Amino acid sequence: MLPLFVLFGSCEREYINPNAATKEEVLSSVDGLLGLVVGIKREYSVSALGSLYNIVSANGLTTKELFVINTGNGELAALEAGRQTLGNANTFVNNVWTSLNLVKSYSQLLISNANVSTDPGTFTGILVYGHFFKALSIGTMAQFWEQVPTETIDGADFLNGRNATFKPRTEALQEAIKLLEDAADALAKSPISAAFTAKVGTDINMPNAIQALLARYYNMLGNSQKALEAANRVDLSSRSVWRYETGNSNQNPIFRVSLVTNNVYNGVNNFGLTGDLTPDPADGRIAFFLGANPPTGVRVQGFFKSDTDIIPIYQPGEVILIKAEAHARLNQLTEAVNQLNLVLTKTNDIYGVNAGLPSYSGPQTQGAILQEIYRNRCIELYMSGLKLEDSRRFGRPGPNDPNSERNRNFYPYPVRERDNNPNTPQDPAI
Repeated sequence: MLPLFVLFGSCEREYINPNAATKEEVLSSVDGLLGLVVGIKREYSVSALGSLYNIVSANGLTTKELFVINTGNGELAALEAGRQTLGNANTFVNNVWTSLNLVKSYSQLLISNANVSTDPGTFTGILVYGHFFKALSIGTMAQFWEQVPTETIDGADFLNGRNATFKPRTEALQEAIKLLEDAADALAKSPISAAFTAKVGTDINMPNAIQALLARYYNMLGNSQKALEAANRVDLSSRSVWRYETGNSNQNPIFRVSLVTNNVYNGVNNFGLTGDLTPDPADGRIAFFLGANPPTGVRVQGFFKSDTDIIPIYQPGEVILIKAEAHARLNQLTEAVNQLNLVLTKTNDIYGVNAGLPSYSGPQTQGAILQEIYRNRCIELYMSGLKLEDSRRFGRPGPNDPNSERNRNFYPYPVRERDNNPNTPQDPAI
């Protein structure tokens, strides 16, 4: 559970729970800080209000990999329609913004108070988790908004008239990278202690997860060489996951909130891909993610079949495809195809995401190889929350183009932020 208090939005007003420990008590003890780490993990990954559910849902509807079953749900219908229909008050957009800002704020508290621990390994754990989750929150916001508030403002600052400022998304991604590089340096100096993982868990393999996020964010920035270097440092046999249980407090949120009743949203035949992007019918990932893949009535499978299904923080296939993309953009086409083939022919994925297809046999041109990499990202990383970023980066048809593949380029800023923060930028046109 999140102990004691809620920091609300980027302006971060504090709401104190009188029945919980005080903020000072939590931040002045190692046990309190370890409880805060667990709380941050839950805030990101659990419930209909958490980051993950809203990211997957919003991204999937914006990029047409999901469709709304119950059109009476106006919030989901607005995401599916996109364009000017998606307004500042949309619940899903607001939930993504609010939850990620909470994660960012709590993470900063870990960073600022890690020295409460006198044990080097526990200090490292608190500090590294703070850096990791702050980077994850900032980097994820940069996938959906043109500008991002990266600083944290406490309640006293807000009452004194100070509001969070915004940075262009490229600068925000650079800040996320700096946080991750600092975390990697901290781990190199001292490993995380067994006492820390006994309380927090071992679901995240932090050395590999840091490098995977570095590869992701360097790739988003177009720094192909750095993306390749980070991706090469990831052990592809390592897992980092969000883990769930039966019961009301820690269930797989996408399954429990939207898929269990088959009355909210569901997947689209062939992942929503058409034309040159249509999957090979023999692709094993169709059955993994979509079941039988009929023209109508697709039933999402994959990581969302039950309350207890784990959800990867990143997949080996993402790391391999980052390598392929980096090589392709560096015009190292042979190396790009070699990496692409690792995904196409894969039969031993640690999560069971196996295409089982022949090697690439298309044109040996940069454009054709990049298109095949994009197609495989759409399939391999289905419902990962990454497709909106991918669609823009690969120059796919946008909202104003014929045969558009996304209905927004970036989201409008939530009304809650605009009403409380005069620094909020103008909304994007679409």
